Amino acid sequence: MRRRLFSLMVAGLMAMSLVGCGGADGAGTSDSKGAAGSGKSIRLVNGKIEVDPQLKKLAEMYEKETGVHVEIESMGGGIDIQGELKAYYQSANMPDIFVCGGEADFNNWDGLLQDMSDQAWVSDTDAAYVSDEGTVGFPYTTEAVGLAYNADILEKAGVDPASITSPDAMKKAFETLDSKKDELGLTAVIGYYAEPVNLYWSTGNHVFANYLDAGLDRDDTTYIDMLNDGGKLDDKRFADFADMIELFNKYADQALLVSGTYDQQILNFASGKYAFVTQGSWIGATMTGDDKDAYAEAGNFKCGMAPYAFEDGIDTILTNSPSWWAVYKDGNVEEAEAFLQWLTTDEAQEVLVMEAGFISPYKSCSYVANDPFAQTISDYTAAGKTSAWHWLNMTDGYAQNYTGQVFADFASGAIDKEGFIKIFKQVTEQAYAK
Repeated sequence: MRRRLFSLMVAGLMAMSLVGCGGADGAGTSDSKGAAGSGKSIRLVNGKIEVDPQLKKLAEMYEKETGVHVEIESMGGGIDIQGELKAYYQSANMPDIFVCGGEADFNNWDGLLQDMSDQAWVSDTDAAYVSDEGTVGFPYTTEAVGLAYNADILEKAGVDPASITSPDAMKKAFETLDSKKDELGLTAVIGYYAEPVNLYWSTGNHVFANYLDAGLDRDDTTYIDMLNDGGKLDDKRFADFADMIELFNKYADQALLVSGTYDQQILNFASGKYAFVTQGSWIGATMTGDDKDAYAEAGNFKCGMAPYAFEDGIDTILTNSPSWWAVYKDGNVEEAEAFLQWLTTDEAQEVLVMEAGFISPYKSCSYVANDPFAQTISDYTAAGKTSAWHWLNMTDGYAQNYTGQVFADFASGAIDKEGFIKIFKQVTEQAYAK
């Protein structure tokens, strides 16, 4: 109901802005001062700050080819992107293309998105976001969430990542690595960070996503359905999940467990200081980009992903399009759609895959990312060992406003495991009672 009210509010504001501004005014209008060739300009709000340079390169290529200027505005870290977009809307400053991370985000823009069902790229992918209003989300990459690891370190320690398919096996692997930290040059076994303000999305979305989906068939919605039915959690499964978080707390980098930043987490893993890290495949772009010197000094080690095996037999990683680009239907639709279609061409895909490290969702793409995690994703996919990303369908603000802090309190020792379970259930019920 809250989302529907927002949509109605947006519709009203839209009518007023059209009267006062003569259309969707601002940086994204077709008469903005752009390239010398066409004078046309579009604006794209990107939610993946780590690939900002590559997207700006693509924008330059496109402008040179077509004369249409593409302004890339990247947001990342702990920024509330949807909140920023709502503010843009209210000030008649909407981008022509903007990121949406799942059902809750798309619901924010009910009735305001362009149906792209007639675009040629739609038949070239299985990863488009489709709603009751049509094909409203353009997929630009495939990502994976798994327990990322340094394969070289595991090999030196005699730990076979393929054996990590149970809580006991995970615990044994952690204990073995911990006993050899000095000889392996490790600061900690796992780079698990539970800082609640800027990394709530890591714990509350990506790590918690494994409670919802790890080990399940892609179409199994058992636990997300329970969650969305008034905030219910499965007691046994969540208790097993809490056991794993307790293990992470114990073997994490204590100096940075509740205060570390995303940049520190990735740099330390790239530097060979952690055997595992609780981040997804997107960190490959940072390891081979901003952190390339540290990664090279650590030997450009082989990476992989193990399942978050908090229950016996869990043998999947979670893969999905992490987010999509939507087109604002009252912006420069023709130019926006043309740019998205161009992004599926060979020259654009080469940049997105080979430079940005994206795993292309397009069947026609022949490029394979030179990325530390690309092979792992391909192997799991080929073996049929992937689960879905149903965390995208959680209620809006669940991680940021409710559960991120609970992970942090557990990590800091402010609450024990029983307290973690109890409080997590309480805040979940509160989140879903709104």
